[in-house]
Amino acid sequence: MTGAQSRTLPAALEADVARKLQELQARGGTRALWAKDASFWSGRDEASWLGWVDLAAQQLSDMAPLAALRAEVEAEKLDHAVLLGMGGSSLCPEVLRETFGRIAGFPELRVLDSTDPAQVGAVAGDVDPARTLFVVSSKSGSTLEPNIFKAYCFDRAQKALGGGAGKRFVAVTDPGSNLEKEAKADGFRHIFPGIKSVGGRYSALSHFGMVPAAVLGLDLQRFLGEAQRMTAACAPGVPAAENPGLVLGTVLGTAATQGLDKLTLVVSSGVYDLGAWLEQLIAESTGKEGKAIIPVDRERLAAPDAYGTDRLFAYVRLASGPDAAQDAAVAALEKAGKPVVRIDVPDLYALAGQFFLWEVATAVAGGVLKINPFDQPDVEASKVATRALTDEYEKAGHLPAESPFFEGGGIKLFADAANTAAIQGATLGARLRSHFARLKDGDYFALLAYLPMTAENEKALQVARHAVRDARKVATCLGFGPRFLHSTGQAYKGGPDSGVFLQLTCDDAADLPVPGKSYTFGVVKSAQARGDFQVLADRGRRALRVHLGRDVAAGLRSLGEALKEAVA
Repeated sequence: MTGAQSRTLPAALEADVARKLQELQARGGTRALWAKDASFWSGRDEASWLGWVDLAAQQLSDMAPLAALRAEVEAEKLDHAVLLGMGGSSLCPEVLRETFGRIAGFPELRVLDSTDPAQVGAVAGDVDPARTLFVVSSKSGSTLEPNIFKAYCFDRAQKALGGGAGKRFVAVTDPGSNLEKEAKADGFRHIFPGIKSVGGRYSALSHFGMVPAAVLGLDLQRFLGEAQRMTAACAPGVPAAENPGLVLGTVLGTAATQGLDKLTLVVSSGVYDLGAWLEQLIAESTGKEGKAIIPVDRERLAAPDAYGTDRLFAYVRLASGPDAAQDAAVAALEKAGKPVVRIDVPDLYALAGQFFLWEVATAVAGGVLKINPFDQPDVEASKVATRALTDEYEKAGHLPAESPFFEGGGIKLFADAANTAAIQGATLGARLRSHFARLKDGDYFALLAYLPMTAENEKALQVARHAVRDARKVATCLGFGPRFLHSTGQAYKGGPDSGVFLQLTCDDAADLPVPGKSYTFGVVKSAQARGDFQVLADRGRRALRVHLGRDVAAGLRSLGEALKEAVA
């Protein structure tokens, strides 16, 4: 079973969706995907990025390498496996880990996708290299974060194991990449090839998702079989009105053209982390040329009157583990006339079908919006700014000096000249109130936290986001840096100027060196935060940076008190 899909939409939107589906039926439904017809989108290089449409069949036809890896890992009875990657290389493995947990007879899978030194130490610093398999995952092989993760872990393995360190490592990368060359030189156990025509966020069913799935111990035949069933359901021969990927994508794209561009994800607890994967897929694919579908993940459901008129709700419901409270809250939204799409997921293994369903839907939504859903033109801007800052550090031994425009309660505020002039007030709470006053109907608020990604920090930030949501009735987003740079960061910079941003930074309580470099992980994280803010400012975004100092918990408490004043 692929799972049922239904929708409750306003009459005008439903009529537009029906008309668009008729138009797409006349054009062959999803034919453009399988025919690699770039005219469905912007007519640029889209045809070069459609290698993902038949991945399930490709994988099932050649299962031997993945099956062998799974058998090796099971036979070795390892304690841990650590996935080193960012964005499309890390989010699918994270979803699998959070959904399936640790499977008996296989290692605990950890995912490292943060340069925060506390995070690096917590994920990779306490494992025994002799009892761990490290999976270095990078499509291009030149991305900063996986490279320094690998340097840190390989250095630890060499110190513990000497010349045999490479046998504890596996690489997933495109053929010919720098990582492939390095993996061969370092004697990696295996090198699994990526596919050049499959972009990172569409790579869940490729080796970038399936190598970690094998290490985790999933039944790969069953998993990929679910993906193949969804592939058949979305194929060109299926009538448009019955094609789940085409229908979902048409709803998403058509709703966005009518101002319902805040896609609020409601996901059952059993598959809750799917929302993090969907954030990247949707935001990075649609957030460009001043357009975007802004995904809203892990925002607590509220009564219908808490929401503006820019919301479309997508309820991904695990049929084998539904939540009665979620069901009731979504039913209340439907009763109040809010637009809702319901998608049933029969069981955990049907998650594979969801990967493919949403890939098709996102590609179709890109066609409706007339943008290229396979590029990420604004992601590079933050990378360039970060590189400039790390280069400066290597030359001067420090990052460029900066001065706050406000200090109080152990917190410092930073902004560019335009934002500094717009944010007024005598206290921290007054300054935040001034910043939040710039939120208008149809805007969204985003918390960008360059802090350790801990349960305690996330809890405090969730309180903050909901305080703003409830006071201003706007959609809210919460992302931890630098991982969101490879995810929602594209939409924040390339999408419409409808975001109001609060970036949070801190001084690291302890730092870690990057082997072979003069800078540390803490320096990299700081450079990424400052580079990110610089690009937001360069794009004229409404942004404020709050620096919490070394005691993050105390800083978050002070920020929480100021927020109460700001939204009162």
